[in-house]
Amino acid sequence: MFDRIKEDINSVYSRDPAARNFLDVLTTYPGLHAIWIYRLSHKLWIRKWFWFAKVISTLARFATGIEIHPGATIGRRFFIDHGLGVVIGETAEIGNDVTLYHGVTLGGTSWDGGKRHPTLEDNVVIGAGAKLLGPITIAKNARVGSNAVVIRNVAAEATVIGIPARIVSRKRHTNKFDAYSTRNTERDPVRNALDMVVEHVQAIDEKIKVLSECMDEDVKKCCDDLPKLDLHELHDVLGSYQEDIDNMTFTDAEEDK
Repeated sequence: MFDRIKEDINSVYSRDPAARNFLDVLTTYPGLHAIWIYRLSHKLWIRKWFWFAKVISTLARFATGIEIHPGATIGRRFFIDHGLGVVIGETAEIGNDVTLYHGVTLGGTSWDGGKRHPTLEDNVVIGAGAKLLGPITIAKNARVGSNAVVIRNVAAEATVIGIPARIVSRKRHTNKFDAYSTRNTERDPVRNALDMVVEHVQAIDEKIKVLSECMDEDVKKCCDDLPKLDLHELHDVLGSYQEDIDNMTFTDAEEDK
């Protein structure tokens, strides 16, 4: 038991730069306290002492602000940073070296019995406020950005953001731990799609202009009456939608390197 506690504490140092020393982590990290109490309640649960298991789980929720159902299955070196508002459902399955931030929900979408909560494979990172709903699978090394709502499976190595969650990267670009599971260089896929539409419209406009030069005056006049696309105004609209990439150009739609 003490080896597992020591392993949990040591695993924090690579994922939280605020961790100062062993005593600090041991006494002031509610995420670890919730996990340790969960292990006790889980042992009671698998022995079919359901009431006692849920009482202990309820006490842990009052003490830490983290709700982990004793029926959930959790692997080694699981870390909940900050922790307040985390909810993990009964049939949730969590692999090794998984990280959750505050406000994360691993919830169900059905009142039917059986498997109804998410499965998180090894090395998954879930950003603050994310909601993962239903019996979906988040594969190894995947990342879910803060406040995302995930209702479909996420492939290994992929990064998803948004509501509903959409893939912004299909491969992790670094082995470095990514706090909150997102970086400011990641572009929203809706923004990328709009960029491509704008580029396509611009290309069509150029083609029409060239063709009109070969036609008579009536056709030229018709082409002159076409509405103009105000790229600056469109850029402002998109910038308000995603301010952190406001200085990127429309043509800069290539993948993050």
